[in-house]
Amino acid sequence: MTALASEIGNWVSELTFEDLPGDVVAATRLRVLDVIGLSLAGAGTGFGRSVRNAAAAMFPNGPCRVWGTGERLGVTGAPFVNAAAAQALEYDDTHVESIVHMSSPAVAAALALSETAPASGRDVITAVALGNEISCRVGSVSPGELHKRGFHPTGLFAPFGVAYLAGRMLGLDTDTLSAASGIVGSFAAGILECWVDGTESKFLHSGWAAQSGIAAAFLAREGATGPPAVLEGRFGLFASHVQDAGARRDFDRVAGGLGREWESRNAAFKPYPAAHVLHPYIDALLRLRRDMGIEAADVAAIDCPVAEYIVPIVCEPVAEKQAPRTGAHGRVCLQYTLAEALHFGELGRDAYRDDHVRIPEILGLARRVRYHVDPDYPGPGRFKGAVTVTTTDGRRLEAVEEFNRGSRQNPMTEDAILAKFEDNAGARLSPAARRRLLDAVLGLERLDDAGALAEMTVENR
Repeated sequence: MTALASEIGNWVSELTFEDLPGDVVAATRLRVLDVIGLSLAGAGTGFGRSVRNAAAAMFPNGPCRVWGTGERLGVTGAPFVNAAAAQALEYDDTHVESIVHMSSPAVAAALALSETAPASGRDVITAVALGNEISCRVGSVSPGELHKRGFHPTGLFAPFGVAYLAGRMLGLDTDTLSAASGIVGSFAAGILECWVDGTESKFLHSGWAAQSGIAAAFLAREGATGPPAVLEGRFGLFASHVQDAGARRDFDRVAGGLGREWESRNAAFKPYPAAHVLHPYIDALLRLRRDMGIEAADVAAIDCPVAEYIVPIVCEPVAEKQAPRTGAHGRVCLQYTLAEALHFGELGRDAYRDDHVRIPEILGLARRVRYHVDPDYPGPGRFKGAVTVTTTDGRRLEAVEEFNRGSRQNPMTEDAILAKFEDNAGARLSPAARRRLLDAVLGLERLDDAGALAEMTVENR
């Protein structure tokens, strides 16, 4: 029986730009734009600066740019920084079922590699599209099983997508691509203990995925070997990480329908810089605020029905979720997030500041947010949310969001995605520079030298 890594390698070797469906091409362009904007915004955070400074010490004097700065680092160093910065605000797109942040490492890796060897815009679109598809498919083998064990899907699954992406851009054959996958399985990593104390190590996982995938492809190219059964084998990724006998492991999700069915279509852009499962609750509450004119002072209680699988992610321990230690911590807290959203009337790029988590009015409102498990709520693969607000004068106001905004069933408009880019990139670039970069990405398949994009992220003064 052919190993899954080899099946994927065959597909990657044969795939052409012309094989990509038009909607996948269009979505990939927007994913490239979204990631660049997010990275420019994240680069200005304390986390972004620390990662950039560390990478400059570890990977100096390379061919690849750090976006927004013009600094040049090694071929694994620059994408490590760019991808990590793109995750810093918890604002990058996510595959709904697996909850893999697949685009930030894929885009960072593909654009870095385009600076080391000639690559056209079509090459980059093809590489990012296939990398994203593989990350989503590998992540769909055991949906929901990794989070509840304390693993971050992006750290575990996105390295595989990047390894194939990088191997494709390096011109590796099927056997060598399979070896790269086997190698990168040993690099796949990411735990979520930072969700307990509000530290920021999770944001590194996108950078680690970009770095690991590229490193694995180079190692395989030079003759290093890795097991083709890295996914399904006796000591493979899922045997080692999902050990319960009764846990779901559907390996048909990896290669079944590959090239005919595009799982990445089920990835959602983010309108809010928060854990994706929170988005329908945020939209429902802000809709009540807008339509019914409610303010935080009007609220006696907010009740939220939830799917059981999200409870340990964003609902408990209750004391932590009501009063997060840091802004980063707040991004994965249902109670705090709804309180901040209602208090300010929005959650944008500047939300979740560390001083916000000390505002007494927000913390008091967070203590009035409650949840209960609804057994009829969908599991991984669909984010549904609802809120019932009880006002201080006794009214009960309800709103339901059946599908999170940004999903396939409730998509963000292209104008909304472009506006998000403008806001995020505005942290580093002038309007003229943003327009130049935006036009280049929207016409990416016509670009002969994709490596020129990195230069466009730096303001010409």
